Amino acid sequence: MTTENQTITVAGIEVLVVRKEIRNLHLGVYPPDGHVRIAVPSVMPDSAVRAAVAMRLEWIKRHQGNFESQARESAREMVTGESHWYLGRRYRLSIVETTGRTGVRIVNHSGMELRCHPQSTARERREILEDWYRAKLRALAAPLIQAWAAELGVSVGDWRIRKMKTKWGSCGIDNERIWLNLELAKKPRRSMEYVVVHELAHLRERRHGAPFQAVLDEHMPRWRFLRAELGSLPVPALGELRDKRDGRTVAPLSAHGWPV
Repeated sequence: MTTENQTITVAGIEVLVVRKEIRNLHLGVYPPDGHVRIAVPSVMPDSAVRAAVAMRLEWIKRHQGNFESQARESAREMVTGESHWYLGRRYRLSIVETTGRTGVRIVNHSGMELRCHPQSTARERREILEDWYRAKLRALAAPLIQAWAAELGVSVGDWRIRKMKTKWGSCGIDNERIWLNLELAKKPRRSMEYVVVHELAHLRERRHGAPFQAVLDEHMPRWRFLRAELGSLPVPALGELRDKRDGRTVAPLSAHGWPV
């Protein structure tokens, strides 16, 4: 599929236009700064693209406002005394230097001890913590995925964890693969469960339409409350998280990224 990109300005808002061999246009407002992107059919003229954006200006501004007002964690320096989150609870970080094995453990229900090598950098300490989050999320999500796949009557070929730029989770329908955002380890268990159910529901209904919502209504009646709660929780400070593989800044999208 060939694509062609250009940037236009509509009512003072910059919009990235991506032309593809598709039938319908897709408009989105993305984190961390609320930038706007619209994918349109290759044959759609500029005038029609501008008209489509103009018709949705109120929607765009509302979602940009959501990102501006969203609570964010303060930047973490990975030093003793900082607050860090796990499963919706706040823990006070304690840095313990060791020449032995590195790792993280919860101490006395309110402390988080991070063992690291002497003179370790903030990035190295963050990687230790992220590895711990990853292991915890994998252990917690595995039984949820198994149970809810059975409940929904779907088959999961594979599931993985990664830092994600724009979503709490994603579903590869063709290969039956589920992805979970590493940040979910910081959120309450019920938030994690909601994301799992949301993604598994895509294995029954591809798009966020009425049939998809009906699946959630039947199996998780409180999903709208859980979605709103997840969208209200703090997300990382801008520029704080960087992917180990390529150094790009990543920030998870609030639940507003699922337009259901």
